[in-house]
Amino acid sequence: MRVGVLTGGGDCPGLNAVIRAVVRKGVETHGWEVLGYRNGWQGPMSGESRPLGLNDVEDILPRGGTILGSSRTNPYSTDGGAERIRQVLTDQGIDALIAIGGEDTLGVAKRLTDDGIGVVGVPKTIDNDLDATDYTFGFDTAVHIATEAIDRLRTTAESHHRALVVEVMGRHAGWIALHSGLAGGANVILVPERPFSLDKVVEWTQRRFERQFAPILVVAEGALPEGGAEVLQAGEKDAFGHVRLGGIGTWLAEELAERTGKESRAVVLGHTQRGGTPTAYDRVLATRFGLHAVDAVAAGEFGSMVALRGTDIVRVPLATATARLKTVPAERYAEAEVFFG
Repeated sequence: MRVGVLTGGGDCPGLNAVIRAVVRKGVETHGWEVLGYRNGWQGPMSGESRPLGLNDVEDILPRGGTILGSSRTNPYSTDGGAERIRQVLTDQGIDALIAIGGEDTLGVAKRLTDDGIGVVGVPKTIDNDLDATDYTFGFDTAVHIATEAIDRLRTTAESHHRALVVEVMGRHAGWIALHSGLAGGANVILVPERPFSLDKVVEWTQRRFERQFAPILVVAEGALPEGGAEVLQAGEKDAFGHVRLGGIGTWLAEELAERTGKESRAVVLGHTQRGGTPTAYDRVLATRFGLHAVDAVAAGEFGSMVALRGTDIVRVPLATATARLKTVPAERYAEAEVFFG
């Protein structure tokens, strides 16, 4: 059997751990040949690939990013893209594909399965917003990085008696903001799920200053004020129709400085959250996902995605995995609100 593997969408700590597990179990347990496709869905569209043997994955477990490269290519927005994939897989003798990615990559996987191509999905997103799995790998690393940044920024904020606004990733879901804000002891946490009152944020910030402490505010990039709109970093859209968000942190810091009369600064963590070596938790979760994706291929359960439920790895339909985003529920946000101000 010959199996292809690809990584799509944004890079993420733990991708190489999945690739390593797929190759190790695929080759050693089943005797498969494994072919790695380059740059997401662009690889099987163009045929750009590389054989993956045991030596190729020997030292990649702790490495961030992906040895296969990635892209936001959408074959269904390219004329004849899906048919090109079908032809390439036929020409290269590929019996099944393992696609590692988030909602967009797995949405393509679902459509290809509907079109008769055998695909198994592995969930990847630092935003932790795929509804069919309790956690996705990369999220733990992103939260650790953001929390460490908050810890470091607190000392300089207190030294200079200024407010610091930390902008983290989170387009439509505020899981990174919620977890890193709680772990870092933030005084305000703003998430996309809950439009915020600027007056209330100013009040919380003032209260912190009055107690002779420096306020730390954590804001997800997709957060927006009541009656406001998302802050766009760029107007153009990617192949899946997404605009690039960013700038809410800077806007909020400027508003706080004007309304409180206190110095305020914004720090945008950006790509540092998804770069570098994965945490131990993400290495283990990604490895388990890779092993169970091989099991799903061996069982012929195409159109499925491996998922974490409790401590078990299960299989769910790709249709279920991509049906909706997992967002921060009101009760989880209420837990954090106890510490605001």
